[in-house]
Amino acid sequence: MSKAIVLNDKFENNGELNLPTSYAEINSHNLYLYVKSYLSALRANTAKAKTRTEVSGGGKKPKAQKGSGAARWGSKRSPLFVGGGVVFGPTKRNYNQKINKKQKGLALKYALNAQADKGSLFTVDSIKVESGKTKDAVAVLNKLNQRDTLIVVDSIDEKTYLAFRNVKNCYMVEKQEVNAYLIAAYHSVLIEKSVLEVLTKEA
Repeated sequence: MSKAIVLNDKFENNGELNLPTSYAEINSHNLYLYVKSYLSALRANTAKAKTRTEVSGGGKKPKAQKGSGAARWGSKRSPLFVGGGVVFGPTKRNYNQKINKKQKGLALKYALNAQADKGSLFTVDSIKVESGKTKDAVAVLNKLNQRDTLIVVDSIDEKTYLAFRNVKNCYMVEKQEVNAYLIAAYHSVLIEKSVLEVLTKEA
């Protein structure tokens, strides 16, 4: 059974919290499908090349149809000429990949379970830095002793945001922003208990 590490208000180990046993039976392919869909949706989709119908010019026939001994030239917009159109160039397309709501939930469960399996899912009652100082935020992360951390809170207050915003090895999000990709992308997750309860209930 996978377990989240429970921390006290000083961010020290204070026990464990069991995740549902069903999480261990989820196929990793659900996370793969979600990550693939998530990253596809982030693509800029701005690549574009003009075809021969879109480039300017080409109204006049470049040379006579016959008499030159060379091939026929119908238009300077032809892909054969410099400045002409592009054959089969990139055009705007839809990169979105459909994923079912049920698979999204399974992906989130799998990601949480994977973090718990390696001992890098931490939960605490509240994540707040009243001073708003970066050094205090760093002190919290140093107690976790992790390479980088995703911090998930119910709502971000201004002081806590100021404290964590300049720390390069962490990222803070509110509960409505969290997803399976973010949880899987970081080496550890620090999450408020109330948010974890909601995620394990809804996922």
